[in-house]
Amino acid sequence: MRSEFIRPCSGGIAIITNNVPNPSDLSIIEKYFKSVEGINSNDIPSPRLPQSKSYLKITGLPYLRADGNKITSENVIEFMKHIDLFEDISLATKPRIIKASPKSDMAIIWFDIWDTQNGSKAKLLINHSFNLGRHIATVRATNMNPGVSQCHNCWKWGHSTYSCRAHGSQCQKCNGPHKLEHHRDLAWCCKANPKLNPPRLETAQGLPCPHSFKCINCKGDHMADDYKCPFWRNRFNKDWHLKKAQEARETRANSIRLAIGGRKS
Repeated sequence: MRSEFIRPCSGGIAIITNNVPNPSDLSIIEKYFKSVEGINSNDIPSPRLPQSKSYLKITGLPYLRADGNKITSENVIEFMKHIDLFEDISLATKPRIIKASPKSDMAIIWFDIWDTQNGSKAKLLINHSFNLGRHIATVRATNMNPGVSQCHNCWKWGHSTYSCRAHGSQCQKCNGPHKLEHHRDLAWCCKANPKLNPPRLETAQGLPCPHSFKCINCKGDHMADDYKCPFWRNRFNKDWHLKKAQEARETRANSIRLAIGGRKS
């Protein structure tokens, strides 16, 4: 086996070889990189052949645990460790849990795995069932579930950054017409205003902005891209986002009707 060339890639290094390496070849590659001067051997992951992702879901499990709390990604990872069906499976992302329907008490658990190019690991899982307590769960094939898009331009949900109609970037902290990295220099909240009562002092140079703002989406005390935001927590629940979008449209329509009624009177 001969290495044709080595190049950096997302999250690591790609080594192009003239033949498919066997386990012995991969061991030699690992030993070589761990012996390079100036590299911490503990930071070198085990080399592997090119992999793809397979997209799967688990049905048949309750949305709530016995203690009444919602099932979490950590719960799913823990029970997978103790089920033989998942013994040789490596998760590509954390499992994602949603309700089977808004009024259902059952869950759909989406999970992605690292697989071979021909999907051999997924084939061993698809349509197989396993017991978890008194419940019988089944693994099903599914398409990639990217969830609901959040625009990184206006920070609203439901469309991508490339299709955003906003003119210019907006700050996910204060919703001002600037990017977050420019918030400290451009936002009004850090500038002095002696006309206010009491007067507002300028934030000292070198210090981050200490002010709080409401999330543009949920009006909570966090930034628009915070993981604590209910919009973010429900990013894989399209029905939830559709409901929120409909509520927002109705609120705007009511505001317009009230404004028109006020002018007529």
